[in-house]
Amino acid sequence: MNRQLTIYAGPKALQHIRDKGLSQEDVSVIAGAAGGPKWLVLNHLDRMIFSSWLNGRKKPLYLLGSSIGSWRFAAVSQKDPMAAMDRFQYSYIRQAYKTKPDPREVSRIISRILDDFLNDNGIREILAHPFFRLNIMAVQCRHVMASDHKAILGPGLLAAALLNMIRRDFLKFFFKRAFFYHPGEKPPFFNMSGFPIEKTILTEQNLRKALLASGSIPLVMEGVMDIPGISPGMYRDGGILDYHFDIDFSDQNSGLVLYPHYTDRMIPGWLDKKLPFRKPCPGNMENVILLAPSQDFLNRLRYRKIPDRNDFFLFKNQDKARISYWLSVINESRRLADDFGDAVESGRIRELAKPMPI
Repeated sequence: MNRQLTIYAGPKALQHIRDKGLSQEDVSVIAGAAGGPKWLVLNHLDRMIFSSWLNGRKKPLYLLGSSIGSWRFAAVSQKDPMAAMDRFQYSYIRQAYKTKPDPREVSRIISRILDDFLNDNGIREILAHPFFRLNIMAVQCRHVMASDHKAILGPGLLAAALLNMIRRDFLKFFFKRAFFYHPGEKPPFFNMSGFPIEKTILTEQNLRKALLASGSIPLVMEGVMDIPGISPGMYRDGGILDYHFDIDFSDQNSGLVLYPHYTDRMIPGWLDKKLPFRKPCPGNMENVILLAPSQDFLNRLRYRKIPDRNDFFLFKNQDKARISYWLSVINESRRLADDFGDAVESGRIRELAKPMPI
């Protein structure tokens, strides 16, 4: 039987799986990448993991999301996660734009999507969740990056991209990590290194703005100004520095990191997408279990690909066709959920898990 889901694991995680299999109690962190519409291919896998697989969970589970990853986790951290996911899915796939929307229009529509699945009561539920601990990554913009004027921001991003090709840590001259953590407990990745960082607790006053900032793509959306509880300034998409994350997810006392992902490639930052030589530190992946669609799964999809932002151009003035395609991918994602459920329940994950391709 062709597998729909490919399971990769870092050395420590792989040894654990081969010795003991995998139970939900083994996992202490779940990570979620940036990537816009790519998240749709994970829809039913998310639903399976955050409902049936984690049913009965008692000890804290730390969720770390950047951009759309943090939005996924904000949905599942509400009291009725499946209802929140339904609202999120419905609103997200039906977003539609003029031929060339400006950042103000895109920000307005994305903000409305956020409103559709997260109200004040939902925010309180996230902060009081019995075991989910939502953590959000954004960036604070420095110097020219703190402008929404295309004539300033565009050359600034070009300069950042060129310097990033030389050394990733040169991005510290343009951005600083902004880390919003759950008030319950500090997560095992609290002391992440690599870039300047400012940390603040999530509150009812800043959670919505933190989520909006975490997904505010430069040149596509407006930056988010002055988030309560953190230094004044402009904040943007956390994927700029942490597209797929290259951090030490866990401390010595924490468990495994589950990473439901839309690809088997781990790309540290947004500006690294076209740099095949840019890979995460192997030591940061030791406890990570990566779940990704297999090539067999992708070959069965309409257009043989997962959704992405280019679909807004591919289906220009054809929103019904785009929505139909996106819904078909969501439906196909049930196969990923079924494969994961079968692998962990049967114990065959011991044989199916492969070494992490770093």
